[in-house]
Amino acid sequence: MEAQGIMEFPHSSMDKRPRKRPRLTWDMPPPLPPPPKVLPGMYCGQEFGNGLISNYAYSSGFYRGMPRNASPPWRPDDKDGHYAFAIGDALTPRYRILSKMGEGTFGQVLECFDNEKKEVVAIKIVRSIHKYREAAMIEIDVLQRLARHDVGGTRCVQIRNWFDYRNHICIVFEKLGPSLYDFLRKNSYRSFPIDLVRELGRQLLESVAFMHDLRLIHTDLKPENILLVSPDCVKVPDYKFLSRSVKDGSYFKTLPKSSAIKLIDFGSTTFEHQDHSYVVSTRHYRAPEVILGLGWNYPCDIWSIGCILVELCSGEALFQTHENLEHLAMMERVLGPLPQHMVLRADRHAEKYFKRGARLDWPEGAASRESLRAVWKLPRLPNLVMQHVDHSAGDLIDLLQGLLRYEPSERLKAREALRHPFFTRQYRRCGLQM
Repeated sequence: MEAQGIMEFPHSSMDKRPRKRPRLTWDMPPPLPPPPKVLPGMYCGQEFGNGLISNYAYSSGFYRGMPRNASPPWRPDDKDGHYAFAIGDALTPRYRILSKMGEGTFGQVLECFDNEKKEVVAIKIVRSIHKYREAAMIEIDVLQRLARHDVGGTRCVQIRNWFDYRNHICIVFEKLGPSLYDFLRKNSYRSFPIDLVRELGRQLLESVAFMHDLRLIHTDLKPENILLVSPDCVKVPDYKFLSRSVKDGSYFKTLPKSSAIKLIDFGSTTFEHQDHSYVVSTRHYRAPEVILGLGWNYPCDIWSIGCILVELCSGEALFQTHENLEHLAMMERVLGPLPQHMVLRADRHAEKYFKRGARLDWPEGAASRESLRAVWKLPRLPNLVMQHVDHSAGDLIDLLQGLLRYEPSERLKAREALRHPFFTRQYRRCGLQM
């Protein structure tokens, strides 16, 4: 991607969240006005990525009749504000919808063909709800900042273009492969080989170090937000299952052909100097200081990386929970007791999780027997790693203990972690293209 091809919009300092940006609109609702000499307000055919306004509306006869690549008839959004589309629709004259790639709380991601660049792209269509539109504008700011500094575009997904279409912010990205989570899911949650985990972890830490150098905190690192660059994969023997019957095919597992990855989803990214008091991160990857209401900063990303590395080498999320008390109990089960000085500083919302000074209200406060079992079945971190890792387990355990320290100021920084023996020591490689 060419960073200079992205149109910049000047704004004041980025210390308030969210910020408002000039609204530029694509394809406003009917009725359409007669063709004026100068388009008033609606720029049909405008490409905001390069700042050029085409005369498509006139040259294609848009007002005289529906052209081949014209936008589809106006459809109302669904009840949740998602854009209603049909495969084959034109999303502006430039993009044709090929398939739906995914959906989330933010909106949908569609695979589209770029008629101008003659390439397949991924377009994130944000829900037509104010808070998601504002988050999308923040994401565009961050993506443009990253693109200016990410020479070669090797660390983060590259933005191609953006526009506002029928009250939906649409962000055009390069097309990448599946997320690490999707790859695990489609592979029956079988763990990755430790050499591949090492390579994925190294790239993840390099990308996060790059963001932290720019004073950006991702705040939502998880396997769903880490994409393989290529969708290509290979089948290799799975030695853990070689004793099973060949009929179920479980003696093979799928691995990515290339380990190259990129970060995505910067809608929650913040600058170092912004407000850090609200709750961030997806539950399973949320740091203890966030749960305790102590405020957060760069180290919350480092905690998430520790959780991700465990998941990649085990196949399962480290803390599979949806409730704060159970989450804290799981942390203590795996990592040992929470430091008293952090507990004593917990905000009023977190005080209820403790009793008798700084002791966690567990197991007395458990919501159910199932919750008790979910915590009791967890091993200590060294035992958990050794269940899934053969060689280099010692180095990985030591690295994880540095990434998953309770006290944020004591956690390894991204660049410190990259100098850890887990990444620098010479190991026998697994033979994949890295």
